[in-house]
Amino acid sequence: QVQLVESGGGLVQAGGSLRLSCAASGRTFSSYTVAWFRQAPGKEREFVVGIIWTGGRTSHTDSAKGRFTISRDNAKNTVYLQMSSLKPEDTALYYCAARTGAVLTTTAYDYQYWGQGTQVTVSS
Repeated sequence: QVQLVESGGGLVQAGGSLRLSCAASGRTFSSYTVAWFRQAPGKEREFVVGIIWTGGRTSHTDSAKGRFTISRDNAKNTVYLQMSSLKPEDTALYYCAARTGAVLTTTAYDYQYWGQGTQVTVSS
């Protein structure tokens, strides 16, 4: 079973940047789709960005496009989320998730494997 570990969260001022990392163990991300979700207190978990490992096709929400960039490193079996122009509303617990199949879906239920989450807090 794939094990995911997120890192890189923290406190940042509005307008700042942060890079999150998601490292996989147990097996490589090949043939998987990897995505970042986030969940703020009292809110539903929502899709942010995703990437099909093979080929690197990505998908972003409208709010993330232009500010958030997802990328992968095949050698390190790691996916990154580069976040820029952060806003207070970006504050949430960010999760790395993976699912089998080269299909970029945006529903949390579709993803079988999840990391523990890393907190991102944006102050104003």
